[in-house]
Amino acid sequence: MSEFIVIIGCFDTKGAAFSFLRDCLLARGESVLTINTGVMDTAVNFPIDYTAERVAEAANSSLTALRIGNDRGRAIDIMGVGAATIVGQLVNSGRVRGAIGMGGGGGTFVALSAMQPIPFGIPKLCLSTMAAKDLTRQVGTKDIILMASVVDVAGLNDMLIHLIEQGAAAVCAMAAVKLRPNPTLAGRIAISMFGNTTVCAEQCTKLLEKRGYEAVAFHANGIGGRTMEDLIAAGYFTAVLDITTTELADELCGGSCSAGPDRLLGAGRMGIPQVVVPGCLDMVNFGHPDTVPDKYKHRHLYSWAPNVTLMRTDAFENALLGKQFAHNVNQSKGPVTVVLPRKGISQIDAEGQVFHEPALNTVLFDAIRTNLSGNVQLIESPAHINDRAFSELLTASLLALLDQK
Repeated sequence: MSEFIVIIGCFDTKGAAFSFLRDCLLARGESVLTINTGVMDTAVNFPIDYTAERVAEAANSSLTALRIGNDRGRAIDIMGVGAATIVGQLVNSGRVRGAIGMGGGGGTFVALSAMQPIPFGIPKLCLSTMAAKDLTRQVGTKDIILMASVVDVAGLNDMLIHLIEQGAAAVCAMAAVKLRPNPTLAGRIAISMFGNTTVCAEQCTKLLEKRGYEAVAFHANGIGGRTMEDLIAAGYFTAVLDITTTELADELCGGSCSAGPDRLLGAGRMGIPQVVVPGCLDMVNFGHPDTVPDKYKHRHLYSWAPNVTLMRTDAFENALLGKQFAHNVNQSKGPVTVVLPRKGISQIDAEGQVFHEPALNTVLFDAIRTNLSGNVQLIESPAHINDRAFSELLTASLLALLDQK
């Protein structure tokens, strides 16, 4: 079955731009498939594979209803859902070689929504007036490339023509690059890390590589944890070494690094081996000092960087975190080992460091022990999380689980 570069966009208000984009892709020898997400009358002469009517119907609506309703926000939502549904079907049938969209605020939202079903490795590019804005929610965990349009995507001019040509060239070039499987690889391991656990993650990576495994690190900053969970669910990993579960603390306390309620559930749902550590559960992340909520102003705060303020978790929070940590781990359908580093769970939770409060860790560890299922192996180490001995213990524990498969 043929593969296509999918063009996603409003073929009404942006008709001239999309006509030129299509010509650029065809000139490079690509087959194209077009999806119209504009709700007004089309302004293009090329064949449309998925009309606006079909897009609206894919979201259980109708183009007529959207026009009568005259609600721009609702129309954007509906067309985004419909386009994503269609793209998902195309992905499942193996027809998507790449995807490209263009637009302002509404067009960008729809294009980014439509690209969500496209898996890692298939190029996704959006030429947008919004590229310099915070589009974290819209991009989500996907490897989408945002390209600044500089000028508005309205009509054609020399500047926009140049950028459209570059965007078309980029998506075509990326589509020509295929993922290269490594037949000598023993497996791929997902590792969560933070600045406060970098030493541990790097030591584990080297130890795993010596055994033929590839270690892929994810920064536990919220989006990193969500991305890791999504890729685990997509089947990219053989096992998980979850060293840094700090995002649970941000979810509990409203910090800036929350990965949402599904953090620490992906590996368990997939039934793959995992070794889990309560790494950096001693801290909640906020931005600049003035972004710390008033209710936390009196707490033990530490400036990790000018734009990163850490708050030490207290006994009450540690009791809740230990219970949540255990509850999520208990859901695992596969083998899982929890390892507790008794001398500290972060770089700054070490003797003489600013967050070193052993009594608070005792509350956390007690809550984990009390709530952990008997089916989960629990190992307690006398080491600090960044000690070489702890990294060796984690690696050996994970390899033991992998040997059981």
